[in-house]
Amino acid sequence: MITEGLKECAITFYYYEDIHAVAPFYEDVLGFELVLDQGLARIYRIAGNAYFGIVDGNKGHLKHQPKSAALLTVVSEDVEAWHEKLSKAGVTGLSGMLRGNYCEHFFFEDPAGYAIEIQRFHNPEVAKLFK
Repeated sequence: MITEGLKECAITFYYYEDIHAVAPFYEDVLGFELVLDQGLARIYRIAGNAYFGIVDGNKGHLKHQPKSAALLTVVSEDVEAWHEKLSKAGVTGLSGMLRGNYCEHFFFEDPAGYAIEIQRFHNPEVAKLFK
């Protein structure tokens, strides 16, 4: 049930063995805005009402896994600028720019091996769905 006046948003969480080892990557390298530090979790604003959190996998609801099957995708108008920034930062697992039928994008990994993608949709009708 949706409560009138309630701000709706989404938060995706990744679980880590040591969140303090990956926090500088999200804050300094990616430049995500830290919204809330709960001690065992840190929540960042990616854009608008989209949030991302890192959680202590030793204390959180889920446990840290040695190999992740999750992918965080950030949609951006300037994929090339992101790629250049991350390339200069020496980010692990950085792919080249990929151009498919629907989007241009690239992949990389955070320091713990979680997969992240930056993409832009080519089709303006599709792109406006995510604004």
